[in-house]
Amino acid sequence: MIVNAEACTTILVTKGASKDGSTFVAHSNDGFQGDPNVVFVPAKNHEKGSLRPVYPVAVATGELPDYNCFFSPHLVAPERGDGYKFPDMPSTKPLGFIPEVEHTYAYLDANYPVMNEHGLMMGECSDTSKRLPEISCKEGVGIFYSSELGRVALERCKTAREAIELMGKLIDDYGLYGTAETLFVADKNEGWLFEMIPTPSGKGGFWIAEKIPDGHFSIAANQLRIQAIREGDPNQFFNPELPQMLEEVGWAAYDAAGNLNWIKSLQGGEFYHPYSCLRRVWRAFDLVAPSKKLSPKIEGYDSDYYPLSIKPDKKLAVEDVMNLYRDYLGGTEFDKTRSAFAGVHASPYDCAENSTERSILNIKTCFVQVAQVNDKLPAPICWLATNTAAENPFVPFAVSKMPAAYNHALRKEYDASKMFWVSNQVISLTRGYWNSFSPTVAEEVRRSEEKSLRLVMSSSNLDKNKFAETLNRNAVKVFSDWKKLYEKLLVKYNGGAGVCFEANHLPEPDAPTKY
Repeated sequence: MIVNAEACTTILVTKGASKDGSTFVAHSNDGFQGDPNVVFVPAKNHEKGSLRPVYPVAVATGELPDYNCFFSPHLVAPERGDGYKFPDMPSTKPLGFIPEVEHTYAYLDANYPVMNEHGLMMGECSDTSKRLPEISCKEGVGIFYSSELGRVALERCKTAREAIELMGKLIDDYGLYGTAETLFVADKNEGWLFEMIPTPSGKGGFWIAEKIPDGHFSIAANQLRIQAIREGDPNQFFNPELPQMLEEVGWAAYDAAGNLNWIKSLQGGEFYHPYSCLRRVWRAFDLVAPSKKLSPKIEGYDSDYYPLSIKPDKKLAVEDVMNLYRDYLGGTEFDKTRSAFAGVHASPYDCAENSTERSILNIKTCFVQVAQVNDKLPAPICWLATNTAAENPFVPFAVSKMPAAYNHALRKEYDASKMFWVSNQVISLTRGYWNSFSPTVAEEVRRSEEKSLRLVMSSSNLDKNKFAETLNRNAVKVFSDWKKLYEKLLVKYNGGAGVCFEANHLPEPDAPTKY
């Protein structure tokens, strides 16, 4: 059972492509069943010779009650930190163990790992493949899914290269299960795209990584992105036996130039070509590099028409990355607010997206992260938007313990003390009457983010602990502001009376975002 395969969009901005020399890795966690929490895992010392448990992951296989493995919370593991302590719930049972190291680094974790204290960052999307074996972790073959691989890497590595080498070795030694996967793996100096898929036997796995040139922008959207496998190229990493492994299972496929081709070999196609995956790739490229005049329409899932990465026309700020996750193809022929599913209130969301255009903004999103690292900040930060970014501000956090309002939210239990549920209250009003409510909400989002951006800049002289405390106080203030916004919307529109008038004044389609 593949659960998360149609979800998530992930983005990398290398330091040479950003206005302030930051590297950014962004990820939208898209899934109606996804755990909405980002969790702090503290640094720890471990006894020599101890073992690290490797846990199953529900988004890869479906829930596994025998392992106490569920969608929300995605993990109950008190030894990892307070964020994974749920006293009334049984602990998740591990699939296996690997040798522990004597010291592990602090990091932010979620359904997929986010970033560690040294600025190692990750973003993920699950991919389709006609080659995908029907292998479940319950069969006791491979013990790793991409999320646990990434967590081990954040615990032990400081750089992207170290992380790729470690994750590749873990796949080779312990095996892989679940979906085909794409990860952006980056540090302050460089960024890589790392892709993987289980083998038919469940032993080991197929994996490859390619460096994204400095000064470039890249995006992955539920489809494998690497093309030619280039032996001897220092900008690619893979198991030296990868070409032979693909030949032995009968998967090896070649491009017109005679190169062994990764995406062709794995038949890494679209879900609903070309509307789900590559349309998002086109849209992001077209927004950051409109001068390239790329076509939104191509033929063949394995086309190399869209490059792996592109140089933006203008260098990007963190706000530009945030706004990409608010894009619903406005101002194009594919504008979601003008589709047959938009309704009288011109909503960019629909529940029939399997047969319509897929935009980066997505109704399934339970949070969006934009990890940022540079030498000017006191510490790496993660900008977090609870639920979808169109109706919620990105709030900055350091790699430290987070306020209670941002932890332990459960999908099946309403809790007014949690940002996830306060955000859902605002969303429940906005989505029903999009063209009326969204301008008010968008203005509040803009104001909130501008305050946070000014705060980050004015706090750059603080030490990392004071910096983290300052950001946490700001996050609590945003939580309070969003509770007031919900009340403001209820009063302003008087249970819908204001909506009935404003719905007759539909806005013009949004112009494309410009950078």
